[in-house]
Amino acid sequence: MATFFLILIYFAFISLGLPDSLLGATWPVMQPGFAVPYSYAGIASMVISGGTIVSSLLSGRVIRRFGTGKVTFVSVLMTAVALLGFSLAPSFVWILALAVPLGLGAGAVDSGLNEYVAEHYQARHMSWLHCFWGIGAMTGPLIMAQLIAHDHSWRSGYQIIAILQFALVGVLFFSLPLWKKVGSAVGDEAKSEAPAAEKTHGLLFPLQIRGVKIALVAFLFYCGVEATMGLWGGSYLVRARGLEPATAAVWVSAFYGSITLGRLIAGFVTLKVSNRALIRIGQGIIVGGVVVLFLPLPAIFALIGFLLIGLGCAPIFPSMLHETPVRFGKENAQMVMGFQMAVAYIGSTFLPPLFGFIANATSLALLPLFLLVYAALLLFSSERVNALLATPVHAREADSPHLA
Repeated sequence: MATFFLILIYFAFISLGLPDSLLGATWPVMQPGFAVPYSYAGIASMVISGGTIVSSLLSGRVIRRFGTGKVTFVSVLMTAVALLGFSLAPSFVWILALAVPLGLGAGAVDSGLNEYVAEHYQARHMSWLHCFWGIGAMTGPLIMAQLIAHDHSWRSGYQIIAILQFALVGVLFFSLPLWKKVGSAVGDEAKSEAPAAEKTHGLLFPLQIRGVKIALVAFLFYCGVEATMGLWGGSYLVRARGLEPATAAVWVSAFYGSITLGRLIAGFVTLKVSNRALIRIGQGIIVGGVVVLFLPLPAIFALIGFLLIGLGCAPIFPSMLHETPVRFGKENAQMVMGFQMAVAYIGSTFLPPLFGFIANATSLALLPLFLLVYAALLLFSSERVNALLATPVHAREADSPHLA
C-alpha cells in the first residue's frame, strides 16, 4: 500500500509539470492573437507563481487540517479547470484571471509532498519524484508542437492538457479512501514528529536558523535559471536564432526532457554520490551549456546548449530539497521547506519577467548572459551554505544555538 501511495505522489507531480512549461512553449503563437507585447508572458507567469507562493506558505496548515489526499485532489482539480479556461479565454485579461487558480492549485501540494518525501524516503525517490514532474513538463510542449505543426490552434493543446488533468482528478478522487488509510498512519507519525518550532516560534522563525537565508538565495537563483530558460527559451530560438515556432517548441520540450532524463539517472547515482556532489556537478554542467549558447555557432548547437542546461538543472533542485532535514533538522524541516518552496516560486515569478522586460527594450539575444549571472549567484550561495553547515546538525546543536 505504501508503494501505491508513492506512485500516486509521482502521478500528482506529473500534473504539476504539465502546465509549467506550456505557457513558454505556446507564447510565440498566443501573443499575436491577444495583441499584447511579448513581455506580457512574464506578467502571466508572475500571477501564476504569485498564487503558488501564497499557497506554498500556507501549505503546512492546509495539509494538517484537510489531509494530503484532499489537498492534492482539489489542487489538481483547480489546475484542470484553469487550463480549460485558458483554451476558451477571449482576451489576455482572462489569462491573468485564470492564472490565479492555476498558481494556487500547485503550491500546497508541491511543498507538502516535497517535505514528506524528503523526510520519509531516500534521495533517489526525491530525484525520481521530480523526474515525474519533468515528464509532465516535457509532455505539454510536445503536444502543443504537434498540434501547431499540423495547423491546429494552440487552444486545442490547452484543451488536451486539461482533459489529461481531469483524468488524473478522477484517479485521485477514487483513491481518496486509500489516502485516508495510509494517511491515518502517516498523519499520526507526522503529528508526533511535528516540528516543535511551529508550537513555540513565529512564522518567520526559519529565517533565524543558521544557513537558511543563504540557502533560500540558492533556491531563488536555481529557479531563475530553470524558469527563465523555460519561459523565454522558445522565444529566444524564434527571435534570436530564426527557428520556426513549432521547432522551437520541440526544443523547449527537449530542455525539459533532459531534466527528466537527468533526474532519472541521478536517482541511481545518489546510491554512490552525495547530494552536495550532485549539486556541484549540476552547476558545472549548467555553466557549460550557457557557454555553448554564447558561442557564435550554428543553430543546432543551441539545442546542445539547451540539453546541457537541462541536464545540469536535473540533480540540483531535488538534491537541495532532500538535504533540508539534514541541514536544518527534522524538527524544522516542514517550516523550512515551506519557505524554500515559496522562495523558489519567487525566483520563478520575478526573475523570468525581469529578463522579459529588459529583452523587450533590448534583445532576446541577451538570454545566455542572464542565465550565466543567475548560475554564478546559484554557485556562490550554494557553496556558502556548505561552508556555514560544514559540520552535522547534531554537532552544531551541541556546540552552540542553532540560530544564525
